[in-house]
Amino acid sequence: MSRHVLITGGAGFIGSHLIDHLLAQGGWRVTSVDNFDPFYDRAIKESNIAAHRDHSMFRFVEADVLDENLAERVVQDGGGAPDIVVHLAAKAGVRPSIKDPLAYHKVNVEGTLRMLAMVKQLSVQRFILASSSSVYGENPNVPWSEDLEGLEPISPYAVTKVCAEQFAQVHARLHGTHITALRFFTVYGPRQRPDLAIHRFFRNISSGVPIQQYGDGTTQRDYTFVDDIVRGVVAAMDRNKGAGFEIYNLGNSDTVMLRDLIQAVEHTVGRKALIDLQPEQPGDVPRTFANVSKALRDLGFAPSTPLAKGLDAFHAWFLAREGGQHVR
Repeated sequence: MSRHVLITGGAGFIGSHLIDHLLAQGGWRVTSVDNFDPFYDRAIKESNIAAHRDHSMFRFVEADVLDENLAERVVQDGGGAPDIVVHLAAKAGVRPSIKDPLAYHKVNVEGTLRMLAMVKQLSVQRFILASSSSVYGENPNVPWSEDLEGLEPISPYAVTKVCAEQFAQVHARLHGTHITALRFFTVYGPRQRPDLAIHRFFRNISSGVPIQQYGDGTTQRDYTFVDDIVRGVVAAMDRNKGAGFEIYNLGNSDTVMLRDLIQAVEHTVGRKALIDLQPEQPGDVPRTFANVSKALRDLGFAPSTPLAKGLDAFHAWFLAREGGQHVR
């Protein structure tokens, strides 16, 4: 008998890959909720789920996580209450959150609270919350582990993720729900949002347009390929170790300097980048670095995609999707 999963943000980058995996794996009925937030072109999200639309085990509900009648719509349009909820929907981006913190709070905090209320209403026993490495702020004690004390987020986006985690923890304690919060570390790969660095670098370098480099190129990120993230999410959906609320880092457990990332993209594209140097941006942390030993122990999570292989996969998708020209 198949299990029923509700995925919010299912038309987005990570959500659509997760749906690909579950439908290919079999044994799942998937209901996807997305509101096609205008942060980027709706057509991109539509293309992400185009292959899902005709699948017999897939249902789509166009709705907002803030909708008061979402539970009723999920039951009616999604074919009943889900067994598990994977809550990926959020307003994303550190820099935009500085310009509009109220909107980020409403979607990321209030939206999570509404999803938790729906979980209680429908007696759903498992809930996966997408969080972010940004919650660690500028803490120099790398690699970051989940039990690190004194989180000091430095952007409104990061604050909303801390708040969402805390509300989820309280919900688990009060209502006994099995809740797993996953802190994603700089996810990239095919379908990555067009505003993110790797996508912009490929697009601009391929076209001979300057790329913006913020700072001197020494900032570091723990770039994690989307297939590895999906495997971690699926493992978390089946988590049996521990009860109640748990937090796990999902990262590549490696760091890459910005200047080295640019060189790697140049090598993949076969063309030198034109660099437009810009000052460091408020809200950006100097380094991210995941300790994934807890995820390995409890979830069997072991990232296996090196940066070069992941960039090749992104480039193949980019050429097919955007018609780029491979220049050597």
